[in-house]
Amino acid sequence: MKPILIHTHFHKRRTGVTRSIENVLPFFNKEYETSVYGYNVEGEKITTSKLKKLLFSDREVVVHCHRNNEIMRMLFFRFLGAKFKLIATRHAETTPSGLTLKLLKKADKVVTLIESMSKNLGIKNTVVGHGVHVDLFSPKKDVTLKNIQQENIILCAGRVRKAKGQVVLLEAAKVLKEHKNWALVIVGKVDKPAFLEELKTISKKHNITDQVYFVDETTDIISYYQASKIAVVPSFSEGFSLVTAEAMSCGCSVIATKNVGVHSALITTNKNGYLCEAGNIAELEILLSKSLKNEIPLLGKEAREEILKNWSAQKEAENLMAVYKKASV
Repeated sequence: MKPILIHTHFHKRRTGVTRSIENVLPFFNKEYETSVYGYNVEGEKITTSKLKKLLFSDREVVVHCHRNNEIMRMLFFRFLGAKFKLIATRHAETTPSGLTLKLLKKADKVVTLIESMSKNLGIKNTVVGHGVHVDLFSPKKDVTLKNIQQENIILCAGRVRKAKGQVVLLEAAKVLKEHKNWALVIVGKVDKPAFLEELKTISKKHNITDQVYFVDETTDIISYYQASKIAVVPSFSEGFSLVTAEAMSCGCSVIATKNVGVHSALITTNKNGYLCEAGNIAELEILLSKSLKNEIPLLGKEAREEILKNWSAQKEAENLMAVYKKASV
């Protein structure tokens, strides 16, 4: 009989964490009876009553949590006498709060996403980077987007907030004036309406309003990757940066910020993408200009090869299962 694996997801929004869970779930099925406890995530759902039955049974159960509220739920069951192995992933690069650290210490194994996060956490952990479901996030020719007039697309996907660097991107995007067949499409949930207005003001300042599009977060993000030739990830901070890996998997030529999240591990400049300093408008402008003028090559094919070789969801699942097995010894 296979051991039980349950991933938890209690969050009102779908985020990169959500996609990271969904990406790996199918690859656990050979070795685990896999399900999801929570909401706003795709997968074989498990009810609270079924969860309790499993947690208080003699079956081998591994529960993998991704947020504080999920860890607290599971610790309550452990307090009542449930027997299971608790795995917790830390998804943020920021210094954890006292509460977060206390909860993580109660897990049997802690997972982090990148080396800097691992070093800064202050407790024993295992680094397992996110992987991409490469069959879903794959290149596709002749994908077009509704209401986008231009033939060629530069994509920026993710939360629309100052830390994600969209101000830097829009300042650098003034090069679009010389390339009327290129559009910049910014896709993501806007944290503050005033920030969106700030971005629109910048596009007006550079007279590129008719080439810049703002799109709310969408469940069809894959089509946006597939329709884009270039993806820019100008973030100042990232827990991992799944967007970068997904864009590369879909064959986008990616320009991302150096030493932010996993960017510098994913990308080798001039080989499978391009890196620039966070906040450096001039450097990003030069990379965009050279890309649009064909002075440097678009490296989407090479980006896809990097993901297939080193960053697939299957590889992530295998690494996570090694953690689960160590916890069960």
